[in-house]
Amino acid sequence: MRVKICGITKPEQAQAIAKLGATAIGFMCVPQSPRYVTLGQIQAAIERLPPQIDRIGVFANETVAAIGKIIASTALTGVQLHGQESPEFCQQLRQLLPAVEIIKALRVRTFEDLSQVDIYYNCGVNTLLLDAYHPQMLGGTGKTLDWKSLRQFQPPGTWLLAGGLNPDNILDALNLISPSGIDLSSGVERSPGDKDLDRVAKLFANLAAWERGDGEMGSRGDGEQGRWGAGEMGSRGDGEMGSRGDGEMGSFRSRGEN
Repeated sequence: MRVKICGITKPEQAQAIAKLGATAIGFMCVPQSPRYVTLGQIQAAIERLPPQIDRIGVFANETVAAIGKIIASTALTGVQLHGQESPEFCQQLRQLLPAVEIIKALRVRTFEDLSQVDIYYNCGVNTLLLDAYHPQMLGGTGKTLDWKSLRQFQPPGTWLLAGGLNPDNILDALNLISPSGIDLSSGVERSPGDKDLDRVAKLFANLAAWERGDGEMGSRGDGEQGRWGAGEMGSRGDGEMGSRGDGEMGSFRSRGEN
């Protein structure tokens, strides 16, 4: 399972979190966010990361040109769109960035909000991310989704579960639903942008215990034992999936250039 820790602001924390087991690190490129980081901060953090770690820039309602400029100036391997980006926007971004992973976040109020998932996959999006809806905040709210309602969610591509996840509730979520991966931010923080490494370590300890089937951690909702370290990405929207440099399946992008 893919594990993305988002809202990183400190290079030493990015390095430590990668060592603890994260497969992806997220950087907030939204100036209004309390977790916003500059290009210099992103580069300083990326320099400490192993090449197999996915480096995701998070944007919201930004222009295609502005996103392309930031990607060209950094070693980011993926773009997460966390605003009101349309399928047409995603298609334009795919044309500009053919070798970069595109993650589209959907802020879910009801199950009906997921009616357009197929359209996004068909417009160049590789991975969907489901987050809890908040009328003022785009993410990092600490609010959880209704996991039971997502038991019927079976999209044609890979997807990440976000929204209020933390070391104490992650097993409750994974015993109900089977995402391709998980995304955490505020649930492993002391304050916005300052990660609590003890809580991150607890997260991976709980995931490891769940993988072993200890107690009620057991199997995933679909009866299959989950793996937090195996990078179960699944296929891209176009059916292609690339391997990471260590042979483990991560994002679709080939790591040969790193």
